[in-house]
Amino acid sequence: MRPTTRRLAPLAALLTGVAVLATLSASNAATTPQPDRRAPAAQGPPGFAKVVFLSHVNDPATTPGFPGDPAFTLSTPFTVPKDGFYLQYVKEGEHTGTHWGAPCHFHTGALCADQLDPADLVRPAVVVDIRAKVRENVDYRLTVADLTAWEARYGPMPAGAAVIAWTGCGRWWSAKQTGRTYYNCGTGQDGLHQPGFSLAAVRWLIDHDVLGQQGALGTDTFGPDPGTDEAFQESSLVLHRHRLTLENLTGLGQLPPAGAWVVVGGPRNHNGSGSPATIYALVP
Repeated sequence: MRPTTRRLAPLAALLTGVAVLATLSASNAATTPQPDRRAPAAQGPPGFAKVVFLSHVNDPATTPGFPGDPAFTLSTPFTVPKDGFYLQYVKEGEHTGTHWGAPCHFHTGALCADQLDPADLVRPAVVVDIRAKVRENVDYRLTVADLTAWEARYGPMPAGAAVIAWTGCGRWWSAKQTGRTYYNCGTGQDGLHQPGFSLAAVRWLIDHDVLGQQGALGTDTFGPDPGTDEAFQESSLVLHRHRLTLENLTGLGQLPPAGAWVVVGGPRNHNGSGSPATIYALVP
């Protein structure tokens, strides 16, 4: 499904305020300040060209369920002709469809959805295009060299960024497909096969303050971990402090490599490990 775009000039002032909010980090005092060796976090632009969806539509007919997750169902207990109003009953896990993960998804005692700051969910976007390498190796692991090559071309990554791997695997999204599926990136191979971030790359992003107190790892696959990593080490490493994961994204071709902002919406459940989400990008 092609994500839609809309020009929202009348709301420019409001959304500029949202972007400015993203520079705030009220909870940063909880940790010892570290020397800022990176470029300062990008400021919210005074204007932007468009707002785009980065989320798939949540639909049991097309949304693939991760093996072992609760079944996703939609039913209609109320209709306008019968009840005077229309309402669906949604039953799904917190990590169904396009979603984000909170630190407590992997760590006992870590922050859950209702403990995060608003600014944690509004981040400057960095898009690293690894599609060509994924075509050669579906289990490709994004490397430190990929990150330094990005910086050589586009400049320093902003602090607290949402660093997104654009793999191209999102085109296989749909539970209706058989054989060549989303969970093997269209290869037809048995088991889980997808590209992801290498553990060394995640450590580099943390050590170089790109993923600091805040930030996120994002991807157009079912998670930032390579499919061959059954321990989910990359997610486990990033999910500390106020850092998040953004999973099952779509429409990444609408974003420039640098300069856009990501806005994460969706419910904040009490003690939530994350949430199905409508994720947007503000594109300059």
